[in-house]
Amino acid sequence: MALRGTNLACPFFVPREILNDGSWPHPSRLPLGAGWTGNCRASGQELAASDAHIRKFCNLGYATLCPQLPRRHDWDAVRFSVVRASREQVTICFVCELDHAPVEHGELTFDLASDVWLNPHADARVHRLAICYLETYRARTAKEVRTQTSGAKAHDEERFTRAAEAAFVQGD
Repeated sequence: MALRGTNLACPFFVPREILNDGSWPHPSRLPLGAGWTGNCRASGQELAASDAHIRKFCNLGYATLCPQLPRRHDWDAVRFSVVRASREQVTICFVCELDHAPVEHGELTFDLASDVWLNPHADARVHRLAICYLETYRARTAKEVRTQTSGAKAHDEERFTRAAEAAFVQGD
């Protein structure tokens, strides 16, 4: 599997809010699980960035393409995925990449009951991106549960209606 074409979140991106404006064709496929508004911290200061810049570089690109990228940097991109999820905890795998190669990786675990990270990443940039990834993951899974629950409820109501109709027909 070639990963060079994979879109990843820029480590200098400071996401602020999920962007649900319908402009992303497949938002769940984005590096943070959704498109985000936010700012750029590539200069060392958090600065506003244009919507076009955020779409082209921050949400989707290796930082090497960004005109704001500092000469010296630890990573070009950060990748996340859920490796374990239960009712109690969600564990996210992260990979920090430089020149398309992993330079750091590990797992971050969030405790759902206490609403805290059990082992937050030491770098605030990676930690902020992990928080955003987890937020979109939780929103997506909550929506899936609601959809499944409402689908099961509709199925149960339909079954009940058919049973009631059958009983009514048999009673004639």
